[in-house]
Amino acid sequence: MTPVQKLAGLAVLILLAMALSFGAAWQVQDWRYDGKLAKQAGQFQTDLDTIGNAATAQARAEQDKRLATEKQLAASDQQHTKELSDAQRNQALLRDRLATADVRLSVLLDATDSASGCDVPATPGAVRVVHAARRAQLDPAHAQRILAITGAGDNGLIALRACQAYVRAMVR
Repeated sequence: MTPVQKLAGLAVLILLAMALSFGAAWQVQDWRYDGKLAKQAGQFQTDLDTIGNAATAQARAEQDKRLATEKQLAASDQQHTKELSDAQRNQALLRDRLATADVRLSVLLDATDSASGCDVPATPGAVRVVHAARRAQLDPAHAQRILAITGAGDNGLIALRACQAYVRAMVR
């Protein structure tokens, strides 16, 4: 063997030794990184589970809050519907009583008002039992219109309270 062949053989041997050492180092690194990656994957899965559990708990809490709000709104709606029906029933009874002359709607007269042109005496007469201030009875048709106006006002106030209760429930 010639010195060049020996040198070439030695170079091949050195290259083979380097390749084997690189391969062995690569394998050792692979085992080491496999352990680290497995540990990181486990930690990542634990983190994902924690985040998922927190999201589930938060969703459940929001759903419970929504259900409580819905129950509160349903109860409030039922209360306001009852108030409205009671007010309408009372208005209907009063309208019926006005129509049958069972009740008369009257207004107080200001006997001291000289501009009104009403010469009603300020003191009650002896024929009447009522010892209050003088009153004038309204025409039943006018009384019905006044009752309708106050009924619409009552309905509006009940609806306003219902809206306010809804907004309060939504803001919470």
